[in-house]
Amino acid sequence: MRILQAIDSVLLKELKSCRAKEYNFLPRETGLRMMESASTENHSGVSAKCRDTRVEELWGLTSFFGYSTQTFVQAVNLLDRFLTIMKVQPKHLPCIGVCCLHIAAKMVEEENNVSPTHELIRISQSKFTVSDLCRMEKIISEKLSVEPEAVTALTFLRLYYPTFTFLPAEREEIPSIGRLEAQLKACLCRLVFSKAKPSVLALSLIAQEFEALQSITLSKIVQQFQRHLKISDSELLHWKELVAECMTEYCSSECNKPDNKKLVWIVSRRTAQNLKANHVSVPGLPTIPEGIWDESESEDSCEDMSCGEESPCGSPGSDGEGAFFPSAFVNRKK
Repeated sequence: MRILQAIDSVLLKELKSCRAKEYNFLPRETGLRMMESASTENHSGVSAKCRDTRVEELWGLTSFFGYSTQTFVQAVNLLDRFLTIMKVQPKHLPCIGVCCLHIAAKMVEEENNVSPTHELIRISQSKFTVSDLCRMEKIISEKLSVEPEAVTALTFLRLYYPTFTFLPAEREEIPSIGRLEAQLKACLCRLVFSKAKPSVLALSLIAQEFEALQSITLSKIVQQFQRHLKISDSELLHWKELVAECMTEYCSSECNKPDNKKLVWIVSRRTAQNLKANHVSVPGLPTIPEGIWDESESEDSCEDMSCGEESPCGSPGSDGEGAFFPSAFVNRKK
């Protein structure tokens, strides 16, 4: 029973304070329902699929610029809140998405780590200008309560997690916080999870992940958090099942994970021709002096050349069948 007292009064006070504030950072339910009912062919509003695609692209940009999970989560929160209070045309969504990421980065990241606006626009391959981004930033800031300490599911996840790591008997089995944060990012790529209260979504992620451990102690701590934050069993079960479904889809081989997605550059025909021309005009290799060639050492020389630097595709001669290549690519080759 003493183990269950690990949830101290200071933590409970902070949890309850965040629970009271979380309603200020929730997207409007009416706006979320409108996005769910909108068709991708209807250009008068943003659909759920259009929003999810944009969030996946923000995840890719977050990984590219080395931004933190907090920056990504805060950017998604700004995006959802803005889309649910404003009537937005799909053509404006790229500018809004990139702008939300830029606002979040300026609030969370160190100043020298924030990408310049022109660089962010160039890497995102967007068609709007720096002035467009600045105007949109002003609009979003005026319409929303843009606060650096926004209460999100990540806020609760980082408050819940240390309590479980204080248990010495269970510490080795508990998944890392990085794994749970990655699962949270995957969930945020689906609009349905924007309906969940941050406190409930974070606890659902933990409960779903710990379920496989079959630990009575961990389950009782989850129940304690439920009781103190007044989260019903039915509510937790509902979101835990949705999280499990999302993780099953995310872990499948058919899922193209946003953070592993390569950037695709769109270039003009003239640029493409120049690239091809440069590819063809490879400088010639230097002439090998004939006097130093020794056939008895040819095998050793080849070995030195191949092993001088570790190959990202596996060992030399593996024909690219290492873990660096996806299984579909290997099967296609065979």
